Amino acid sequence: MIRVIIEREVAEGLEEFYESAVANLLGVMSNASGYLSGESLVDIHRPNRYVVVTRWVDEAAWNRWHGSSERQEMLDAISPFLLTEEKFTLLRQLIFHQQLSAA
Repeated sequence: MIRVIIEREVAEGLEEFYESAVANLLGVMSNASGYLSGESLVDIHRPNRYVVVTRWVDEAAWNRWHGSSERQEMLDAISPFLLTEEKFTLLRQLIFHQQLSAA
């Protein structure tokens, strides 16, 4: 399993429009093959900074979603609100944490 962190900075004053559009994106993403779960968060001190944390069965599942036409359509809907390009971080759990979780 992997986690993907997506960071986005939205133009001030457009947060409400972004939030509406991203709700649709998360709904479509939840049907993607290999998607496990996710949440969308907003920075308490910088309300135009958003972080999406998702869990995928593996990197291949994420790559399929990342390159999909469905995701591109959703990105087209939110891109007018973004100040910068999205930033992605792909993470895997360290093996010793997996062993502790199983105990």
